[in-house]
Formats: sequence, structure tokens, C-alpha cells
Amino acid sequence: MTGPGMRTLDGTFAALADPTRRGVIELLRTQPRRAGDLAERLGQSRPAMSRHLKVLRASGLVEPASDDADARARIYRLQPEPFAKLRVWLDEVEQFWSGQLAAFKTHAEHRHPRGGKP
Repeated sequence: MTGPGMRTLDGTFAALADPTRRGVIELLRTQPRRAGDLAERLGQSRPAMSRHLKVLRASGLVEPASDDADARARIYRLQPEPFAKLRVWLDEVEQFWSGQLAAFKTHAEHRHPRGGKP
């Protein structure tokens, strides 16, 4: 994969490289949350969490929405598209390695049959 799709994956990997941002993803898997709640639960200052959320938004992994009860508050939720693209890429890598291992197994068994001498 090259081009825009790979740039999207690069952004996803860069965003997920940080343990705090992975923590945000873990928390948002259970439910959408406010930035202040995320900061508190992950032991981050609000400005630090704001920087992490900016990276996650830029990568498309999360999106903010207004809270119905308080229009000033932002609720963050996961976006499925980047995760779906990541899953497709991982499936392609797994398929490649499965093919390589199957070919190696066939080669090894052909070269050294069970019970036979090398």
C-alpha cells in the first residue's frame, strides 16, 4: 500500500505510539468521555490531554461532539474508519506471513520427509 492510504496508516501508528493516547483509546472503547474525565483518569494535566486529543483528532481516531446537557463541553468518541483501515492492513500482513510460513513448511517437508534422512 502506498499513497494516501499509507499516510493515513502512518498517522494512525504515530498517534497510537504514545501510551497516553492508547489509554485514551482504551477509555473511549467503553463510552464517549469529556476531555477533563480523560485527563483525570489518565493522570494528565488538562493542557497535556488537549495536546494528546489534538493528535488523535488529526489522525481521525477520535472526534469531538457537543454535550447535549452542556453545549460548551466536548465529548470525545472513537471513529471506526481508521481502525478498519488498520485492520485491513494487519490482515494483509498476516496473510503474507501465513503464506510465507506455509511455503517454508512445504519446502521443509519436501526436503526432509518425516522418518526420512536429510
